Parts: sequence; structure tokens; C-alpha cells
Amino acid sequence: MEQEQPVRVGRRLAAIVAADVAGYSRLMGLDEVGTARALREHRAVTDALVAKHGGRIVKTTGDGVLLEFPSIVDAVEYAVAMLAVMAERNTGVPEDRRMLFRIGINLGDILIEGDDILGDGVNIAARLEGIAEPGCICLSSSAYEQVRSKVPVDFTDLGEQTLKNIARPIRAYAVGLSANAHQTARPPT
Repeated sequence: MEQEQPVRVGRRLAAIVAADVAGYSRLMGLDEVGTARALREHRAVTDALVAKHGGRIVKTTGDGVLLEFPSIVDAVEYAVAMLAVMAERNTGVPEDRRMLFRIGINLGDILIEGDDILGDGVNIAARLEGIAEPGCICLSSSAYEQVRSKVPVDFTDLGEQTLKNIARPIRAYAVGLSANAHQTARPPT
């Protein structure tokens, strides 16, 4: 009798970006049709930025998106560009109607299942997105270590974070509108 060999699970190191709209349910409650239309229009612009920065859209979930980039620098540059585009698109929009994305970024090992990605690396990116302030980026220390002197933005050390269903604390850094509200770690010039 021939023994079956276990199927090898595909893995690779990747930059993972998880993003969603802060307060999306509230926006839908105010105006479902208008909110859905606005999100479609915003996504047409931001999806083009994904391709421009060498990433790929893994999946979308209503107001959320999971992205994969082969370069962490490209992932962070995409996120910064995306927030800049959204700030511009929100100009003139009443504050209670603005779409502000929260973005989590991690550099980690992922499992490949068809076109989908999963695993601890993806989960950490999603949990970092969950603690990001609206209109801001939150990245793991593994991502920060690779981009700190390569992307001209200010980083705020948020310290060790306890993330839901993640066994170990993750050191996190913020980039974005509220990043300067705390102690800022500037990249060397």
C-alpha cells in the first residue's frame, strides 16, 4: 500500500495591506445609495493606485480590501498615496459624510490558497487596520524596520499592542494625519 505524501502548503513573504472605511455602517445609514456610489467612485481611483505601485487586489469585502505587494516600500508608498488621494477627494465634503480609510500594513509570511492569501501575516495586517485611526496607517515593526529610511514620512511609535486573537504583542507604528500627535520617530535624512 502506497503512503500519501502530505501536500506542501505554498508560502511566501509578502507585504500585506488591509484597509476599510471607518464608520461605513453609519454612512450607509445616512444614505445607502449615495454611500455605495461614492465608495465605487473612490475605489476606481484607489484600485488604479494598487496597480501603479505593483500590488494586487486579493479580495474586497464591502467597504474593505485586502492587498498584496511584493515590496513593503511599494505597499507603504501606495497607502500614503491612497490617503492623499482620499484627502483630496474629501475636500468640500461635509465632515460627517467623508470616507476615511483605516489601513493596516504588515510584512510577513503568508499561506497561498489559489488566488487567496491567509495566515498570521494577513491576520496581523487586518488587526492593525482595526486599531488605525480614521485617515491613518498603522504598520507592524517588521514593516517599519524595512521602510523607516526609505519612505519620506513621519512615524509614531505606538509601542507594543495587544491585538485581538494574536498570541503575542505586536509593536506598531502610525503614519498619517494623527501621527504627529505623539512622539515622532523621523527617518534619517
